[in-house]
Amino acid sequence: VQLVESGGGLVQPGGSLRLSCAASGFTFSNYVMSWFRQAPGKERELVATISSAEGGANYADSVKGRFTISRDNAKNTMYLQMDSLKPEDTAVYYCRAVHRIIPTPARTYWGQGTQVTVSS
Repeated sequence: VQLVESGGGLVQPGGSLRLSCAASGFTFSNYVMSWFRQAPGKERELVATISSAEGGANYADSVKGRFTISRDNAKNTMYLQMDSLKPEDTAVYYCRAVHRIIPTPARTYWGQGTQVTVSS
């Protein structure tokens, strides 16, 4: 089982980035996918979640209207389009997969994270 994030980097305030999370080793379409982030000295927080099939999404208030989560089950990949980025979006971004019917720790997977830095 593997989740690999990519697409992070340094961007100026107001800019955009698109993160990807490539999954392997499990049936991607059976899992609810989420993006989390953790800034230095802060707890990890949920950014956005997308359901396994219909693609219904939920967002943290802090990113609503600026970030868009999506998934391509044929490519086993989830995305996070981040627009109008702010310095406070600076964090390590992680993807997580949780089984939609059996949400146990044994069926919960995390990626290694990708750094996003918003600075001028």
